[in-house]
Amino acid sequence: MQTVTDQTLLDLSDVCQHYDKGRDTPLVVLDKVDLRLRRGEIVGLLGRSGSGKSTLLRIAAGLIRPSSGRVQCNGRPITGPVSEVAMVFQSFALFPWLTVLENVELGLEALGIEPAARHKRSLAAIQLIGLRGFESAYPRELSGGMRQRVGFARALVVHPQILLMDEPFSALDVLTAETLRTDLLDLWGEGQLPIKSILMVTHNIEEAVLMCDRILIFSSNPGRVIGEITVSLPQPRSRQDPSFRRLVDDIYTRMTARSDVRSNTRNELFPGTGIGTVLPQISTNLLSGFIEALASAPYAGRADLPALAEALQMPSDELLPIAETLQLLRFAELAEGDITLSERGQRFAVGDPQVRQQLFREHLISYVALAAHIHRVLDDRPSHVAPALRFQEELQDYMSAKFADTTLKAVIGWARYGNLFDYDEQTEMFALEPVPSAR
Repeated sequence: MQTVTDQTLLDLSDVCQHYDKGRDTPLVVLDKVDLRLRRGEIVGLLGRSGSGKSTLLRIAAGLIRPSSGRVQCNGRPITGPVSEVAMVFQSFALFPWLTVLENVELGLEALGIEPAARHKRSLAAIQLIGLRGFESAYPRELSGGMRQRVGFARALVVHPQILLMDEPFSALDVLTAETLRTDLLDLWGEGQLPIKSILMVTHNIEEAVLMCDRILIFSSNPGRVIGEITVSLPQPRSRQDPSFRRLVDDIYTRMTARSDVRSNTRNELFPGTGIGTVLPQISTNLLSGFIEALASAPYAGRADLPALAEALQMPSDELLPIAETLQLLRFAELAEGDITLSERGQRFAVGDPQVRQQLFREHLISYVALAAHIHRVLDDRPSHVAPALRFQEELQDYMSAKFADTTLKAVIGWARYGNLFDYDEQTEMFALEPVPSAR
């Protein structure tokens, strides 16, 4: 097993990241983040989408310069990519025209390693990660799990001290992800990996507890560290272990804690309710089904989130956005790791389609600021129409273009269900009434 020491490999202090959006107030992604990665440990960055975790990982890799703060590797400032750090991405990022061996050799080629040594080290990395016999295969001939193994081999072949992982298992099916996690932990525990520490980004609570020695919990908008948890459970860890379940439950509790209004501080992961709130793109069918499941036996409107996730076979990174959305819409309340249907949530559960649509419309315009804003703009215009670009640009004052697009799509789907307004994809126009399709 790896032994954690006091040697600091990566040190981020007071790191801030903001982007000038052409307004008086910049878009703040990260705010005064401190992070210390010691030799022999796996540290997880846990939080919802939009909390700046991936941005922080890229700062640690030297791919992004922070707006302010100190970033050091082995006591030296990071001003660009450094040889001691390698990264595994969520999307595999393989070159489709290169074989497995050629993809793995790329990093060594960039370092100027001569061909014979490059070939030998790449074959060793491919064998280590479980792909022996596939050296001549192309990415299109591999499964998703095998392609991600190539990504690991490519990162490990340069013998970095620190391995950064940006949700490396999220694009894989459940069984493949579990197999790859287990294989990686086995290699790490046996000391076979040529690395000294791992820093990983995840949305999945169970994954963080399964793999990490420490977990940093991030809030959103902007990203801040709001909690740190030490995981002292011995490896290998079992999801059925009562200590494992208690720790998962504790993290759910922390991530659903209410904010302290009196001190004007945020102790929860969930965002506020302004126009700048990043919204998850969740279908109304899924929201309705979740309400129905929560209203039925054995829950009767109230459930422990970890137990509910297990019963529905739904990982935390899928469950929490649904619970968050129901809280935003005031159909449910989250507190201390539990979710409880509100009185109107109970009415929605037993209502007919017309009742459900009316309730959803009322809550959408009352509690989702962006939906109310779009409706107000459309209502004020004589034509009752407006281009999507008008709202996209407004949202980008608060969030990235990617999250602005997702947020707008979420509101479009919810507004259609609630019959609040319509959107035409061809003309990219919003309207209070259905827009005639372009011919």
